[in-house]
Amino acid sequence: MKLQPNPFEQIKNGSKTIEVRLNDEKRRHLVAGDIIEFSMLSDPNIRLHVTVLELLPFLTFKELFATFPPVEYGAGSTDEYVRMYQYYTREEEEKWGVLGIRVELLISKN
Repeated sequence: MKLQPNPFEQIKNGSKTIEVRLNDEKRRHLVAGDIIEFSMLSDPNIRLHVTVLELLPFLTFKELFATFPPVEYGAGSTDEYVRMYQYYTREEEEKWGVLGIRVELLISKN
C-alpha cells in the first residue's frame, strides 16, 4: 500500500497505529497477523513493514474518527475525517464502508 510522506513517518515513528482505508475488495482479504508493506508515495523505494493487529470496520470515516483518539490514526482532531474525501468519494465510502487497520511496525527499509 502507498502512503503520503506524513502518514508514512507517523507509522514509522510509532505515533500512528491505525491506517484508514476503504473496506474494499482488496482490504476484505486482510486478517490479523498479515504483514503489509507500505511504500512512500513520493519514493516507492522507501518502505516499511507492519503486522496487522486488528481490523476495525465502520460504515463511515466520521464514525471511525469519533471512536479512537486522533493521534492513533494520524490526525489532529476527530473533525479531520473530511480530509479522507481528498482520496475517496462519499459514494465509495457508502459502497464499501471504511476500515481501520491497527498495525505494529516490524521493519523499516530506507
